[in-house]
Amino acid sequence: MDEFKVRTVDLQQVQNQIRHKTDGLSSSTLVLRRGQEFTILMSYEGRPFDPMKENLIFRIVLGPLSVEVPVTRLGQPSLNQWSAVLERSFPNPTRPRALSVSLFSPASASVGVYTLQLRVETRVTVKTHLLGQFTLLCNPWSQADSVFLQSEDLRTEYVMSDIGLLFKGSSGNIVSRPWSFDQYDEGILDICMKLLQLSPQHQADMGKDLLNRNSPVYIGRVISAMVNSNDDKGVLMGNWSGDFKDGVNPSKWSGSADILRMWAETQFSPVKYGQCWVFAAVMCTVMRALGIPTRVVTNFNSAHDTNGNMVIEEYYSEMGEKLPIGRDSIWNFHVWVESWMKRPDLGRGYDGWQVLDPTPQERSAEMFRCGPAAVTAIYQRQVDAQYDVPFVYAAVNGNVHTVIVRNGKVLSTSIDKSRVGALICTKHPGSMRMQNITSEYKNEMVLKKKHTFFFPMSYHAAPQGLAVSLQLLKAPIIGENISFNIIITNKVASPKLLRKHLNAQNKEYNRNPAGAFWEAHGDMKIGPKETVTMKHEISFKEYMRKEAMEDSLVNLAVVIEDVKSQERVLASEEFNIRSPALNIQVQNEYVVINAQQEATVTFTNPFSTAVSGELIVACSGLQEKVQKRLMIQPRETTRMPINFTPRMAGARMLYASLVLMNPPTVLHGFKAINVQES
Repeated sequence: MDEFKVRTVDLQQVQNQIRHKTDGLSSSTLVLRRGQEFTILMSYEGRPFDPMKENLIFRIVLGPLSVEVPVTRLGQPSLNQWSAVLERSFPNPTRPRALSVSLFSPASASVGVYTLQLRVETRVTVKTHLLGQFTLLCNPWSQADSVFLQSEDLRTEYVMSDIGLLFKGSSGNIVSRPWSFDQYDEGILDICMKLLQLSPQHQADMGKDLLNRNSPVYIGRVISAMVNSNDDKGVLMGNWSGDFKDGVNPSKWSGSADILRMWAETQFSPVKYGQCWVFAAVMCTVMRALGIPTRVVTNFNSAHDTNGNMVIEEYYSEMGEKLPIGRDSIWNFHVWVESWMKRPDLGRGYDGWQVLDPTPQERSAEMFRCGPAAVTAIYQRQVDAQYDVPFVYAAVNGNVHTVIVRNGKVLSTSIDKSRVGALICTKHPGSMRMQNITSEYKNEMVLKKKHTFFFPMSYHAAPQGLAVSLQLLKAPIIGENISFNIIITNKVASPKLLRKHLNAQNKEYNRNPAGAFWEAHGDMKIGPKETVTMKHEISFKEYMRKEAMEDSLVNLAVVIEDVKSQERVLASEEFNIRSPALNIQVQNEYVVINAQQEATVTFTNPFSTAVSGELIVACSGLQEKVQKRLMIQPRETTRMPINFTPRMAGARMLYASLVLMNPPTVLHGFKAINVQES
């Protein structure tokens, strides 16, 4: 009888990927999750397979690491090592015979691209077959995996979903920003694996890096550094200068695929440019692709404490102008990610959400990265817990010391303990709403969501008894005037002569403002125990920016000086001026996969001049983007019909951006759609 001989091996890519919930991911290899079996079908010729006479041995190779796994006929798969079990054989005298083998990976296997070989040993021959490659990911469905997440709804949101909302603006005027994570787009998973391969850790010691990749804590630290380009061949270069001529304005990005592809196609040159929400959104894409549950989180009034004293110092002139003194700053908002994982390195009680921040701010162990910092450790102020807990703790809990100075001399000081970390939020699972998660970080007080646009800074009562606050009369929108009141209360029983200094400065969301673009000064009298309300307006022409931004940010301050005593009281507020939104309607609410649909994008020009720009419409799970040039007359409403064909079923998002040249601003809109199987 003929010798036993393997003819073909089928890795059963479609069936295995459906079972492993990786069927939407696009890769040049089979894509699997660790801690779960996958089945291989082998056809052979010659005499029937006899495990007493033939040995089948799989060799699983990851870089310089390899393991040999003999096929056994009986036995339970091992949870902590690779194993292979013969499931059944199909002897058929007329057709090639087949063997079905189940391979099991341990739930602690390293994430990476593996090569699979098969060695067939008979009494007279030894033959080796190269079977191909497979990409192994973390498995939040496996209880033995350190990224296991109990709820199927949360796994759907934080691993499977490729659509999201990022929150920007200010805590009193929140802007919802659509983002397409694009982890299912063609080639994106392979690019995500490249981040691991190009990391300094992998380049320095491949074997050590590959062994460490069994831990999501380690992977999170590597990816946090690789999303920015400061120390390595990372993906994005940051730019907060306002000058983006040699790259892309961060406000124009609306998805991760364009960024990751550009990085790969330019031989891994950094993509220009990113800011915090772009860094965080790209990191979310990479972590979800690797199987690690991840969400994007915004911290409003985020303190950047450079000297580690957990105090943020802010300086104002006696005229109410915020001064660029000191390296500490409060960002109107800052965006990072949280990933879900166990923390065996910290002991009990620190499993769960971990802060990871890829925006390059401070070095952590010689590299620009941050985390994973356990949210529980931040809540409990366990500032000695690895990694970078003091930095994140200060970002959500720092005290603000406000100082008025003249010629280097301190005129007055005040302390605000509630401003930093005013609101911490993320997208609500399963809906396009905001979820307030402030109470997961802060235990001293749970801040109520602000519904009004009343922004009193804590009253600063001088000994003579003055109190001052600012009140925006409505949410500011680009193209309209900014209207606000100053409310001054004389708390003593004698009249006062006051000097008023008002100051408005444009600012970037992440640092102190530039020079004043608007100011007003004057003298006034206030009677005993009197409260005076004064209305002011800043016109659109006075605050218009030169560079296109999604939202203009303004620092508004008033200093009231008691002429007689020279006591000064400051009230200030930073707020965003929202861009008008694009409205998207889908003609047919019943949207079916691979069937052309029609949507309408509507925009009303609020400006007194004609505007021109480029409209870009895309759908998550849709390859092609629709681009149109537009010219819209003053106060005109334009309706643009857009045809689109969704390629994937499930929760999807149609999103649009309109980049206007004059005035320079970026507008966004989105529509959540549920795509049905045909």
